[in-house]
Amino acid sequence: MNTLKATMLQAISGMQVQSQRIGVTSENISNADTPGYQRKVLTVEQGTGAEQFQSVRVSLDDAPGEQLFDPNHPMADAEGYVTMSNVSLVTEMADMRDANRSYEANLNSFQQARSMYRSLLDILRR
Repeated sequence: MNTLKATMLQAISGMQVQSQRIGVTSENISNADTPGYQRKVLTVEQGTGAEQFQSVRVSLDDAPGEQLFDPNHPMADAEGYVTMSNVSLVTEMADMRDANRSYEANLNSFQQARSMYRSLLDILRR
């Protein structure tokens, strides 16, 4: 496989992973105030060849949520405590920003390889 094509495939693979990461992070942010919601974490395992990121798995964060005393809440336990979400908006916004920047870096890499490919084709046409 030629190196420009491999570069483009790696950039595409990276953009797909970052897109999934943005999706998981946005789910976490939208459910930050949902009692009992557990934060989702995206786990990426490295692949081989052009598919740099072969396995992507979503799992739940086991960190406990904050316990609030509210005996009138419908989700309160027998002692009157409600387990809130374990999502930290600061962490999620940092993850979203990191995923966004990584996506942009992969996009720039793809565009650069495409530009080089176009230049090569222009040279070959002459």
